[in-house]
Amino acid sequence: MSPIPELDAKALARHCAAALAAHPTPGRFAALVVGPTDPTADVVRTVEASSTAEHDLNSIYLLVLDRQTGQPAGAGRVVRGGGRTLDDAPERIGRDLSAIVEAHSLHDGGLIWDLATLSVLPAYRTDRSAVTVSALLHRSLLRAGHRAGVRHLVALLDSGAHRDLTLLGLPFVPMAGAEPVDGVHAVYAPFAALEASIAEQSRRLRRLTGPFAGELPVRGLRRLPARRVAARLSGQVATGQGLDQHILLPGLERRRYRGLRTRG
Repeated sequence: MSPIPELDAKALARHCAAALAAHPTPGRFAALVVGPTDPTADVVRTVEASSTAEHDLNSIYLLVLDRQTGQPAGAGRVVRGGGRTLDDAPERIGRDLSAIVEAHSLHDGGLIWDLATLSVLPAYRTDRSAVTVSALLHRSLLRAGHRAGVRHLVALLDSGAHRDLTLLGLPFVPMAGAEPVDGVHAVYAPFAALEASIAEQSRRLRRLTGPFAGELPVRGLRRLPARRVAARLSGQVATGQGLDQHILLPGLERRRYRGLRTRG
């Protein structure tokens, strides 16, 4: 499948400016969830590490825009129906698709989302606003999934993404019990469990001691500040405090989403 053409710098800036003008929100950052036919989706297609036309019409795009710079700060994509994960996982983990479906009750008719990409963009990863951008992305995922009625979340994650999402509190389990292969984790989570699991992770991280899911990325004296930051991130994502007023879901308005489901 050939890559989708990228926007050049001027076109990217125009798309970002148009999206910010069309979707006013308070504060520095705006988070948008849009469908594949929205021109704003081209911004995500451009900044994704590897974007192709495969599954595009079944994709929903997540974007965080910075009003100060007029540039994207974070981006992601989910795919209805299981996307690349259910296409590639059976061969990658050595399990039949039927075994994966049975292990996680994917045959129940509930909507499946593949978490294809979700990341803070490189220019913001060392910025003081990185936690805010990350929180907006993950909260947008929760709100969009609830709005769309998602029941199952699947993903193929590299080790870094798996570590970060586990620390956030996502209750992923290995897909059909499979171990990671070449550093890639095939995982599953029931969408309804996400919010409560992330909230519980925040409560555990707020304590000075005691167990929590995942691992902090630092050691020694830096662990306590890192634990506090992780607790704040999980707490914001779970509750939406300070975030929800910055998030808009134009791609999941009932009329538009019905059309997307019909076309898909």
